[in-house]
Amino acid sequence: MFQGASAINLDAKGRMSIPAKHRDALSIQCEGRLTLTRHPDGCVMLFPRPVWEQHRQQITAWPLQARAWQRIFLGYATDVDMDTAGRILISPELRAAVGLEKEVMMMGMGSHFEIWDAAKMAEKEQQALDAGTPEALANFSF
Repeated sequence: MFQGASAINLDAKGRMSIPAKHRDALSIQCEGRLTLTRHPDGCVMLFPRPVWEQHRQQITAWPLQARAWQRIFLGYATDVDMDTAGRILISPELRAAVGLEKEVMMMGMGSHFEIWDAAKMAEKEQQALDAGTPEALANFSF
C-alpha cells in the first residue's frame, strides 16, 4: 500500500529519484521493474510491473468504442527499471504529454503512484477544495 507525498526534482535528462521510503518496497515487490503511463487528469501513473500487467490485460479487452482511451493508457505506457541509484527515466514524450517540468510531486495512491507537475497539482487541489465536498463523500468521516 503506497501512500504519502514526496517533492522531487527531475534532472536535466528527465530522471527522478524514487524516495527511499518507497524504493525498498518497490525493490522487494517487483525488483524495481515499473511501468509509467499517462493519466487523463494530467499526471503520470507509476505502477509496479505486476500491478500494471493486470490493468493492461483489462485495457486490451476493452471494446472498440474505447479505442481512444486505450491509446491514452497503452500508447504512453513505458516499462522502466530503477537504476542502482534508485532513479527512473520519464520519457520526453510522457513528460510533454502531462506537462512535467523540473519540480514534481509523487503521490502514493494505494496500488500505484501519481507523478504531478508540482504547480499543476497545487492548482488541481485548490480547485477540488473550492468545489467543496462531492456528494459521493457525504457520509464519510474520520
